[in-house]
Amino acid sequence: MTLPSILPGEPYPLGATPREGGTNFSLFSSHATAVELLLFDRYDQQEPTHTIRLDPRANKTYYYWHCLVPGVSHGQIYAYRVHGPYQPEEGHRFNGHKLLLEPYTRVVAYGDNWQRSSAYGVTDNTYAALKSVVVDLSGYDWEGDRPLQRPMEETVIYETHARGFTAHDSAGVSFPGSYRGLVEKIPYLRSLGVTAVELLPVQQFDPQEVQQSNPLTGEALSNYWGYATVAFFAPHAAYGCCEEAVDLATEFRDMVKALHRAGIEVILDIAFNHTG
Repeated sequence: MTLPSILPGEPYPLGATPREGGTNFSLFSSHATAVELLLFDRYDQQEPTHTIRLDPRANKTYYYWHCLVPGVSHGQIYAYRVHGPYQPEEGHRFNGHKLLLEPYTRVVAYGDNWQRSSAYGVTDNTYAALKSVVVDLSGYDWEGDRPLQRPMEETVIYETHARGFTAHDSAGVSFPGSYRGLVEKIPYLRSLGVTAVELLPVQQFDPQEVQQSNPLTGEALSNYWGYATVAFFAPHAAYGCCEEAVDLATEFRDMVKALHRAGIEVILDIAFNHTG
């Protein structure tokens, strides 16, 4: 894809926002000295397809770096490189060689290429980094769905793990360990008299966050519970069934809508002091 000249864009809203003819990108950084927006055709590329260097005279408003990229739309994979001071004693650890995940991303793209260890050191980690995806949420049909707002004294909460709830064969679902699998268990939840499910972390987290190994087998352990969030606005990709990462937000919304339709509220366990 050949990109036309970028436009100044707007500082709000933050994140990647599809608009007619393109996508507006906005990133907040109070200490950055330079920002590059990288576009990819695949999440496992060695190098970006396009590198857009933002002009601080045209693409910066106070601490917001922004641009509108014509031709970019739903499904575009992207990331940032942000340059600035390296002063650990002041809390600054800028490294222009590292790819950064968009804090407001709605979907995270990665696969077997993801290597947490690549984030350490000073070398380039383009191939092995997590990447963001532009998602157009405007066309989703909520079919009139609204929060149920049931009084707490009438609420029966079932706390569960989005994967563990249906991962075992005994769950008897077609899509085990997934958002769709949870939807399949709605009749079971209703039979218990449950009026709300509280989901353990379903925001995108880093499965490689755990640095220990199984003492018996030596196999590397993984983060099962999800308390190391890397993207608070993105559903955890491993719980999805969709083939394309860009469809993950729709799959998660479908789950919420189905639970609401069954009279079951959805409560999310979010730990803001646990980040990956």
